[in-house]
Amino acid sequence: MAQLKPRTTDALPEAEARRLARALGESDDVTVFVNGTTVKLPAQARDAVVDVLHRLAQGDALMVSSAEALLNTSQAAEVAGISLTYMRKLTDAGTIPVEYRGTHRRIRLRDVLAWLESREQREQKAARA
Repeated sequence: MAQLKPRTTDALPEAEARRLARALGESDDVTVFVNGTTVKLPAQARDAVVDVLHRLAQGDALMVSSAEALLNTSQAAEVAGISLTYMRKLTDAGTIPVEYRGTHRRIRLRDVLAWLESREQREQKAARA
């Protein structure tokens, strides 16, 4: 299966975001129609769709991507909210796994997200100590 490119969308216009926020405030129940047919989404899909809708209602721009997406070093640094230099250091140290395509580093989105989660857990543990 071909790898899908991340999809980016701009934030909703303010009036549409307010209308969506009101609807979501009343219920997280979402009905999906595919080709004119009502489809009941599995829990994970429903949760992902509701999360996207909440973010749009908050006025966020979004990027939807597979956790398996391969990012270049600049993209990975942007996702992690760190400098490009620091991301390179993390990959050089093996803290974040890296794959090479020729001489170019490629980093899986899931690995960046796992690193962010572990960093957050370390920070929470340190705050409790």
